[in-house]
Amino acid sequence: MRLFTAPLLALLIAPGLASASEVVRHKLPGGSTFPILAAVEVPAGKTTVYLSGMVPKPTNADAGKDVAAVYGDTKTQTISVMNVIKAQLESMGLTIGDIVKMQVFLVGDPAKEGKMDFGGFMQGYSEFFGTAEQPNLPTRSTMQVAALANPAFLVEIEVTAVRP
Repeated sequence: MRLFTAPLLALLIAPGLASASEVVRHKLPGGSTFPILAAVEVPAGKTTVYLSGMVPKPTNADAGKDVAAVYGDTKTQTISVMNVIKAQLESMGLTIGDIVKMQVFLVGDPAKEGKMDFGGFMQGYSEFFGTAEQPNLPTRSTMQVAALANPAFLVEIEVTAVRP
């Protein structure tokens, strides 16, 4: 009887091991279509990669270094930062779809009476997440901060990715 127990046990456990090695992404409850996740489960043995906060690249080299026009509005800066993150991840053999956690720091936009431009951020963010080409969503926190390292920055994003 012992000869049959070990192989049978292995057959019963093996399917669980295969699925336990995958990242599990939990959608928001209630059928929400908002493009973030409620939670992500990363199984033991996966490599997590923590990217430092990334900031936008200049879009207008003619403007001064610390002038908002150099980097654009919140949407433009979000797209720029996401492209910086995308390039960094690709240099490490990862993609935007491997991101599981995102922290977003938005400065109040002077053009929005000092309030963060969440709508502009979401327009830029939605170009990278929840699309037909890249359906994976991260968990995310978005917060307004008083300032970033450069007074012209409106957006800084840091991410955690998991190596597939």
